[in-house]
Parts: sequence; structure tokens; C-alpha cells
Amino acid sequence: MMRGMVIDMNDEQLRTLADLQGFLNGTVAMDFAVAAGERYGFIARTVRRFGYGRLKRGEKAVVLRFLERVSGYSRPQLTRLVKRGCERPKLAKRYRGSRTSFARTDTDADVLVLAHTDTLHGTLSGLATKKLMKRAYGVFGDARYERLATISVAHLYNLRSRAGYQRQRRVWTKTRPTTVPIGERRAPSPNNRPGYLRVDSVHQGDQDGLKGVYHINAVDRVTQYEGVATCERISEAYLMPVLEELLLSFPFTLLGFHSDNVLPAESNQYPDPSVSVHLADQHGACVCASNHQCTPRLPR
Repeated sequence: MMRGMVIDMNDEQLRTLADLQGFLNGTVAMDFAVAAGERYGFIARTVRRFGYGRLKRGEKAVVLRFLERVSGYSRPQLTRLVKRGCERPKLAKRYRGSRTSFARTDTDADVLVLAHTDTLHGTLSGLATKKLMKRAYGVFGDARYERLATISVAHLYNLRSRAGYQRQRRVWTKTRPTTVPIGERRAPSPNNRPGYLRVDSVHQGDQDGLKGVYHINAVDRVTQYEGVATCERISEAYLMPVLEELLLSFPFTLLGFHSDNVLPAESNQYPDPSVSVHLADQHGACVCASNHQCTPRLPR
């Protein structure tokens, strides 16, 4: 993989602005023989050679285009460098930290030690990792953790994001599926209010080929008031009058019915859904046919 290109250019053949214009137009052949580390010197030399300060605006634009093409600097940065090159002091790099910047206290070796620690312990949280390094230096006297024992948790994450750390340790985690409770199946919460019935049915069993009866049990979840009825068959014609009498026996307003998810052995033993809807409309309650949360109706 090519990480970068160093362009060295010999600008001895460029002596006039016409030569610069020809270079920009691609009509002048040139030999590239100037090191990239000498860009500042090249810019200062070009500015002095062509007398940039005495040129007209159009001629200055040609010089700037030439320097921009050769140096690779942006136009605003190149404008600042050319202005400094026209001054008497020598054009040189003057990168330095500001007066408010902090001195770097950690080293590349500290980053490698942190990567080794995370490899051993499986990249714990920042606080847990800091405790481990503080204990390694304070209790066990490991001099490698002298500086790491005092860094903050936030700066520990900064060290983990550095290129030196990423070259030593890189972790990929699989996507963790999460369960979204779109339809959570559970019984309604009565909140200490009577009127929520839990209804269940029990088949007595068959004997000598004859069908047995069905016992229907309804219990209020708060008061535990219970009503039991017996039905010959599980069908709308048999259930409607029995359930009417059973529900009317409760001394309070019914707010909801709830039946569990245990199905009888025969599929034809289920009542018609219209029975539950009819009863709910008559008694002003909601019907829960399975274990899911429902919102009660207000009594009429």
C-alpha cells in the first residue's frame, strides 16, 4: 500500500513567469528533484526569485497556482506562507504548543502496556482498568504502571483510541440481539380494585362413552370472591345462560375477564368468541383471551 509520495522537483529551468505559465499548462517538461521536506525553502526561494511583492495581481496568481501545484498546500495556507516569505526573517516551520496546552505525560510505552493489560483482562471498563493499574503499581510495585496509575478514566479512553493502541489491540464484537416486548403476555393488573375475574374451565371427564360436564370457575383477583357454574357443553347455546347467571352473582361491577392459555384437549370445546364479546358488552368489561396486558373499560 502506498502511504505517500515524495515529489522532488528541480526548478532551475523556471526562470520567467512565462515558464511558470507553461508548466501550469503542461507545455514545459521538467525534472522532479526537490525533496518534500524542503517545501518552505522552495517557497521562499521562488518568492524571492520572481520578486513576488512587485508583481501585478495576475502575475501573483500565476506564482500562487504554481506553488499550490508543487507544494500541495491549500490556497489559504500558501497565501500565509508567501506573505511570510516576503518578509526579512527566514521562512521556517514554527509549530509549537500554545501557552495553555498541557505537556504530554504518557509515552508510547505506556500505550503498549495498556494494550497488554486489556489483552489480559478482556478490555474492562475504564474505571476497572484504572483500578487494576493502580493496584499493579501501588501493591505489586510494577514500575511500568507508574504513570498509568495516576491517569484519569477519560484519558484512558483517549489512549485506547490512539493508533499505537489500535495496532496492538483491536476488538470486534458481534451484534447483540435485543428483545423488544411489543406484545408482553401477562395478566392485567387490577391495582387493588375488585372486578377483574380470572376464568377457567375444567372437564369432569367421560364415563362409559358419555361426555362429562364442564365446570366453569370465576375468581376475583382482589377479593377472591368465587363463582362456580356447570355447563353440559362448551358452545354458545349452552354457555350464554350459564355465564350470564355466573357473572350476575358477583356483588360488584365487573371490569375485566381473563382466561389462561391452557387449552382443552379438544379444539371444538372452545366457546365462540362472540360469547366473550357479548358478555363484555353487557357487563362493561374488557376480555383477555390470553395472557396479555389489557386496558379496562369504564363501567357504564
